[in-house]
Amino acid sequence: MSKVVIDIETIGFDFEAFEQKSQEYLLKYAKDDAEREEIKRHLGLSPLTGEIVTIGMLNPESQKGVVLFQNKKEGKIEFEENGLRYSSGTEKEMLEKFWELVQNYDQVITFNGRGFDSPFLALRSAKHKIHPSKNFFGYRYDFRSHCDLLEQLTFYGATRRYTLDFYAKFFGITSSKDEGIDGSMVSELYQSGKYLEIARYCARDLVATAKLYAYWDEYLRF
Repeated sequence: MSKVVIDIETIGFDFEAFEQKSQEYLLKYAKDDAEREEIKRHLGLSPLTGEIVTIGMLNPESQKGVVLFQNKKEGKIEFEENGLRYSSGTEKEMLEKFWELVQNYDQVITFNGRGFDSPFLALRSAKHKIHPSKNFFGYRYDFRSHCDLLEQLTFYGATRRYTLDFYAKFFGITSSKDEGIDGSMVSELYQSGKYLEIARYCARDLVATAKLYAYWDEYLRF
């Protein structure tokens, strides 16, 4: 069975770019200024208020894959590093390439893919009038087509949810955060034009997720 690990990085849109009515709606339940600022900082958590800036794919068996990323600088970037092919493009171009590639795999492996990556990929694709080539929303308890490791490691929500970083350290796996970057920094890095730093961070997430999958597959798969 062919397998692929998937991970995305996202950023929120500029809050001021939303029309007044939309701004009011987004801040509807904020009780104070602190909560309003918190909402603005987390716009990248929804495909309706944010966009995808990186999509990573890694075959855990061959250790080869691709990292698609947005790059606002002039010229297209293409290179290979540690078995991964890096390629820049617009969000639409990334999504078109992603759906072209992912349909060739039997099993998709994610960490919180059902709750985050999959809805984001589906809705941002619909926004660009792209039809997904694969359904990531099948039967929740069948990991053969979509193995969401957060679902597996919490036994489908029976126990507390932890971050990928926390699970990695628990099982003795090198964390993608060990080089000083985490998901909360992606927006700032993007605004600073550090697109490759985001892409390489996504690549480290792919590797950590693949190692976590191997650990689950050997010791926790029922």
